[in-house]
Amino acid sequence: MLTPAETAALMLSLRVSGVAVACALPLAFLTALLLAKKPVGTTVVGGIVHLPLVLPPVAVGYLLLVVFGARAPVGAWLDQTLGIRFVFSWTGAALASALITFPLQVRAIRLALESADPGLIEAARTLGARRLDRLVNVTLPLALPGVVSGAITAFAAALGEFGAIITFVSNIPGETQTLPLAIYAALQAPGGESEAARLCVLSILLALIFLSAGEFASRRIWR
Repeated sequence: MLTPAETAALMLSLRVSGVAVACALPLAFLTALLLAKKPVGTTVVGGIVHLPLVLPPVAVGYLLLVVFGARAPVGAWLDQTLGIRFVFSWTGAALASALITFPLQVRAIRLALESADPGLIEAARTLGARRLDRLVNVTLPLALPGVVSGAITAFAAALGEFGAIITFVSNIPGETQTLPLAIYAALQAPGGESEAARLCVLSILLALIFLSAGEFASRRIWR
């Protein structure tokens, strides 16, 4: 059984991961579509897009703090003008998770697009389908396995994000303390080993569930 604090960390993790994936997915689809067409400069754009996969998460969190911090130019403007505050807020945790997991979605969608038969889109164009029609009725269905697989994989990865979140929004119970941060806090407290072990088991179960769901959904859609 989970304590109220552990339940709050679990629900916050699910909330942060869901918002992160939902907000990043449209941009990930457009980015994958651009990279799949291989225009000039694709290598540079692809390198920038995939940087979060190789950068230390702490570095990503620091860069977010520099840009969206309370006294940073962008962060201060958003707070004073639109009332949007990312630092020390669960929305900042969602932003950090979205940035870290964004390349996973892009890569999955791009692979799905590149493995599709380009003749289908060309046939639709020859038959008079406009660009938007081809995008909605041909390209999107072809990319659907990658969209589903990428979204679920990114969701599972966001559940385990630690470095970027704790660097950007700190570890505030009930506000920014997700499951990984709750495990860290438990390990820092005397006698918290059992709580940390319980949360670790929960994290492993969640990861297995969502990764298996992503694999199953992708195969089902391909069939």
